[in-house]
Amino acid sequence: MTTFLIGLAILIIGGFAYGRFAEKVFQPDDRETPAIKNQDGVDYVPMSKKKNALIELLNIAGTGPILGPIQGILFGPLAFLMIPIGCVFGGALHDYMSGMISIRSGGEQMPGLIKRNLGNKVYSIYNIFVIILMVLVGAVFIYTPGDLIVANVLKQEAVATNPVVWVVYACIFAYYIAATLFPIDKIIGRVYPIFGGILLLSAVGIFFGLFFNGYQLNNLDFSNLNTHPKGTPILPVFFVTVACGIVSGFHSTQATLIGRSVKSESEGRFVFYDMMILEGFIAMIWAAAAMGIYNKGIDAGLIGKPAVIGLVANDMLGTVGGLIAIIGIIVLPITSGDTALRSARLMIAEHLNIPQKTMKSRLSLSIGMFICVLAILIFAKLSPNGFNVLWQYFAWANQTIAVFAFAMISIYLQRHGRAFLVSLIPGMFYVYIITAYIMGAKIGFNLPYMIANIIGVIIAILYAFVVYKEGGKQKVLARA
Repeated sequence: MTTFLIGLAILIIGGFAYGRFAEKVFQPDDRETPAIKNQDGVDYVPMSKKKNALIELLNIAGTGPILGPIQGILFGPLAFLMIPIGCVFGGALHDYMSGMISIRSGGEQMPGLIKRNLGNKVYSIYNIFVIILMVLVGAVFIYTPGDLIVANVLKQEAVATNPVVWVVYACIFAYYIAATLFPIDKIIGRVYPIFGGILLLSAVGIFFGLFFNGYQLNNLDFSNLNTHPKGTPILPVFFVTVACGIVSGFHSTQATLIGRSVKSESEGRFVFYDMMILEGFIAMIWAAAAMGIYNKGIDAGLIGKPAVIGLVANDMLGTVGGLIAIIGIIVLPITSGDTALRSARLMIAEHLNIPQKTMKSRLSLSIGMFICVLAILIFAKLSPNGFNVLWQYFAWANQTIAVFAFAMISIYLQRHGRAFLVSLIPGMFYVYIITAYIMGAKIGFNLPYMIANIIGVIIAILYAFVVYKEGGKQKVLARA
C-alpha cells in the first residue's frame, strides 16, 4: 500500500506544481477566445468552466484508464510510480498545450495545428492517420461498452449470435450519430453532467473499497522491478499497454474540440491539465483494484482481462453498488466514442473548408464515416480474433498520434521563445516507445528485442533533431 500512496502523492502534488509551471510556460492572457469570437450555436458555443472540464474528462477517459492498468499492473508495483510520473510530465502537459494552442489559433482542430506548425507534408500524413484513428475509436467504443452492458447489466452472453448484443450496439450507435450531428450544447452538454455524476460515484466507491475490503497491495521490490508472469519487458510494452492513463494522442483531438467552448484562457489549466490528472487518478485506482483482486487468487485465466472489472465492482461494492460502478465504467467509452466521431467530422470539414452550420452539410460529411464504423464493428465482432487485433493496432496508433502533437507543441513553444524542452523530451520518449514496440511486436516487424530498442533510440534522436531544427527555422522567420 505504501508504494500506491506515494504514487498518489506524486500525482496530486506533482500535478498541482507542474500544472502551474506549464501555465507559466504557455502564458495565458485575457484575449477573446474563439468560443466568444466565433459563436455559431453548433461547435463554437461558450460553456461554463465546470461543464467544459466535465465534458473534457468524459471525452478523454474511455476504457483505456481501466483496461490498460488492469493489464499494466502485471508488471508489478512499479506501475504505481510510472503512471503518475508519466501523467504529470507527459499526458497532462500534452493535453493542456494542445487545448491552449488551439484556443490561440482560432479554435483550429489538430490537423490544422499540425499543418500550421509542421507543414503540408506532415499534415497530409497526419490528417489521414488521425481520421482513421477517430473511426477506430468510434468502433472500439461501441464494442466495449456494448459487451459490458450485455454481460454485466443484462447478464447475457456477449457473443455475436446473441441478437441482444446487436440491439445494444445499435442504441449506442444511434446516440453517437445524434452527438455527432447536433449542436454540442444540445446533446453532449446536457447528458454529460448525468454521466459525470455516475462516473465520479463509481470511482469514489472503488477508491474507498481499496481500504475497507482488505485488498493487499504489493510494495516496490528493487530486487525484482518487473513481476510480469510472462517475463514481458517493461520497455516499451508497459507504456503502450497502459496508454490512456499516461499519454494518449486521442486526447489532443478532444482538447481542441473543447477549446471551442472555453470562455477564458485562464480556465485552461483546470479544463485540460487537471482533468488529465483526474484520469491518472482513475488509472491508479484500477491498477490498485486489479492488483488486489489478483492477490485474492482469482482464476488465472481472467488475469488481465476485462472480466476483472465486474469481479472488482461486485467484490468491493456488492450487487447494487457493483452495478452502479459498472454503469460508471460503461459511461467512459461511450463518452469518448461520441466526441471521437464529432472530432472526425470537424477535421474533415476543416480540411475541405465546408461550413457546418446546417444539418445537411454535417450529415453529408458523416454518412461515409458512419458506414466505416459499422463495417469495422461487424468485422471485430464476427472474427474470432478481430477485436484483439483491432485493439493492439488502436493502442499503438493512439500513442503515435501523441508524437505528432508533442512535435507541434515543441515547435510552437520554440517559435514563441518558450521552454520547448517540456514537450520535446516526452516526445522523444514516445518516439522510442512506438518505434521499439512496432519493431519488436508480433503485430509489427517481430525483430529481436535489442535490435528493436536500438532502432527506437536512433529514431528518437533523429526526431529531436528534426523538431529542433524546424522550430529554430520558424523562430528566425517569425523575427524577420
